Amino acid sequence: MTNPGQSKIRDLFGKLTIKEPYRKTRWLSLRFRAYVDLLRPFTLLPPLIISMFIIVASIIYYNKPLPDNWLITVVHASGTIAIVNAASNTLNQATDVAADKISKPHRPIPLGIVKVDEAQSLAYILYLFALLRSATINPWFGFFIFMIMVFTVTYSLPPRMKQYLFINQVWIAIPRGMLGILASWSVFGDNPLDATPLIIGSIATVFLIGGMATKDISDAEADRRTGTRTLINTYGRRKAALMCFPFMFFPFIFIAMFLDNGLDPYLWPLIFVVILTFPVIYLMIRSKESQTLENVPAWSIMYVQYMIFAMGFALLTIFSNELPL
Repeated sequence: MTNPGQSKIRDLFGKLTIKEPYRKTRWLSLRFRAYVDLLRPFTLLPPLIISMFIIVASIIYYNKPLPDNWLITVVHASGTIAIVNAASNTLNQATDVAADKISKPHRPIPLGIVKVDEAQSLAYILYLFALLRSATINPWFGFFIFMIMVFTVTYSLPPRMKQYLFINQVWIAIPRGMLGILASWSVFGDNPLDATPLIIGSIATVFLIGGMATKDISDAEADRRTGTRTLINTYGRRKAALMCFPFMFFPFIFIAMFLDNGLDPYLWPLIFVVILTFPVIYLMIRSKESQTLENVPAWSIMYVQYMIFAMGFALLTIFSNELPL
């Protein structure tokens, strides 16, 4: 039975989930909705929210007074990080058409709604826009945004690091982990290369080296047939999950070693984020592809785990003087 509220939303936006067929609406053209889907807007929320929290945390960490128009700068910088992610999502779809026709035929390019060159043009425009925006913040922020661009572009375009086993995991983890955190910290921070952001960025990167394997589960056959080797299609889900486990478990355990050795003691509760590693590993082995989401539940929980870690770091830093830790 169709929910009346859902029907109204579909009439307004065309569809509710990414896997539903496209249809015309009174307000949005089919092609406009397809362009929005190229950006994968829901995947932009984690970097947007995480960066906002970390930017504010960097101000509190150095005991700085809030600068004039600080909120505008926070929105400006975090929006820039989200735009880089949108560009990466778009470019990835423009270069993965052969695989998407097999595993994600619901996407706008395999459906023929958007052409490959149109998607690539949009990606390049977004990259340029993000780079120009980053230059208005400060040199450090501009540098980190540029490095994120280098990693994400070479992931999809030649030398196309996506196709190389093991390297592809590292190549996507660095910009989403270390570089994203350092970029956020650099907006107001005195030194983005201080021990605290470097340690947090390193933990995030190691975690994502393992966690990003979850995105390859639904693409295993398509990747194999198009020449991309991943942990999932090379070793199978069970063995790949066991290989990913140390990367997703030990970084949080090692937080105890970093306390008083570069990492502030009030950050010890971050150790408990490790608990979510177990359901992610279990679902990597057991879960089936979602009927509504583009990927398996393990991928969604992995992203939630990363958000809890990054936002937990920011909140503990912001309220460190008020918490009895």
